[in-house]
Amino acid sequence: MEDPADNLTDLSVRELNERLASRQPIPGGGSAAALAGAMGASLVAMVAELTIGRPDAADHAAQLVSLRDDALAAQRHLLDLAEQDAAAYAAVVEARRLPRDSDVQRAERGDAMRRTMVAAADVPLRTARAAAQVLELAETIAPIGNPNAVSDAGVASLLGAAAVRGAILNVQINLPYLADDEPLRAQAPGELITLESRTAELESSTAEVVRRRIQPS
Repeated sequence: MEDPADNLTDLSVRELNERLASRQPIPGGGSAAALAGAMGASLVAMVAELTIGRPDAADHAAQLVSLRDDALAAQRHLLDLAEQDAAAYAAVVEARRLPRDSDVQRAERGDAMRRTMVAAADVPLRTARAAAQVLELAETIAPIGNPNAVSDAGVASLLGAAAVRGAILNVQINLPYLADDEPLRAQAPGELITLESRTAELESSTAEVVRRRIQPS
């Protein structure tokens, strides 16, 4: 039987969606959030490509190249995080299936659960951080990108915001399973609040720029 955690990014779009829609728990929302962020990054790169070389964008030439390169780096990072998220939850599922008939087995299972749950919370936290960077790239390119592609910058922002918020949910659902003395359990909630606040600011700012450029007064 094919491992549902393997090679997500090698699947066709149809195959990926069919796998997400199956009763298999892997991949799940964490991988979907990372993939949404990767698509947002791809759109930022596309807007940059469609703008580089235009006479009316000459003043931003170097910045546009940097934006494109940063967006492609974010895309690759988020695709990798989608794979990592699936692998992290697969490890949790495997740990849950460990035998617990004896004290030794119960102790080994408990250690495995604690170890795998840390990864299951840490990967989506890193996804949220990476997706927030996509939002920043979208906000930067929205006012200077090709006016014919400004809606794509807006979609990039929306996908980035969805990725951040989806990843945040996946952190939140896993935090209660962490040991009381696990640093991530204490540190993550504050960072999640900051990420959500920043996401709202960037999403709103980009949406306003996109709206003005699509419908100038």
